[in-house]
Amino acid sequence: MSVAHPLFESLPDSPLVTSDWLAAHRGSDNLVVLDATVLVVPGFNGQSAYLSGDEQYLVTGHIPGAVFADVMEVFSDPEGEYPFTRPSRGQFEHAARTVGVDSDSAVVVYDNAVGQWASRLWWLFRAFGYDDVRVLDGGLKKWVAEGRAVDTGRVAPRHAGQFYAEADDGVWADKAFVQGVLEGEHPATLICGMSPKEFAGEAGSRPRLGHIPGSRSVPAARLVDPETNAYLSPERLCEVFGPEVVESGEPIVAYCAGGIAATSDALALALLGRTDVRVYDGSLNEWASDPALPLV
Repeated sequence: MSVAHPLFESLPDSPLVTSDWLAAHRGSDNLVVLDATVLVVPGFNGQSAYLSGDEQYLVTGHIPGAVFADVMEVFSDPEGEYPFTRPSRGQFEHAARTVGVDSDSAVVVYDNAVGQWASRLWWLFRAFGYDDVRVLDGGLKKWVAEGRAVDTGRVAPRHAGQFYAEADDGVWADKAFVQGVLEGEHPATLICGMSPKEFAGEAGSRPRLGHIPGSRSVPAARLVDPETNAYLSPERLCEVFGPEVVESGEPIVAYCAGGIAATSDALALALLGRTDVRVYDGSLNEWASDPALPLV
């Protein structure tokens, strides 16, 4: 990961920034802070449903100066076949400008969950060629626990200049690529960021439950400290992933239900120096809808 923005120059080569760093630099010119929260709520059918975090951002509060980034609609393709389908290059350029991001911005993203929504936005920026983006370690939970200020109400985005995206399809995997992995055409290690119950096929709302054969379960919620939501130390992350993933000589493909939790796996692997990770964007929403594809 190469970061050139002056605000990030003195920081380690990491996808994260600390709450201390953000508190010291909040309000700096060209720094854009984004709240990417999406809420997971019980649906009418007993299954989980997604709800924009906009109301929570407005009423419960957000980091002062943070702009709300709508990961559900604005930073996804609303015409996509599955929820949270990645946007096109043009859609992403427009989305970035709507939250005040241009080519001179340093971007810090956070959420009020275990980091998977922030990591999704981090992954999208990098997938479209923009490296000057970091995730706030611990997100809003750690920020509030440290007694830092929180504001309510909407923050208007700064006026953004030009923002040009350059798509890197090499950071994504599609269904055909994953099929090739199972058939031995593409060497890769498969990891799944869903909860253990979903991985085991004991929960979920898809037409078929379970996981892709040969996958290792690495739930996104186990990558962070439950008390602070900050990512675990590299030593503990190595234990969570296991040596067969960390020391794998093969590229890694991360997936989950819809390509969200998988990006938290990708971020944690970046903390361990693994830059050869792809995210299966359609994930099990797509895979399980094809009865010809195997699940276990």
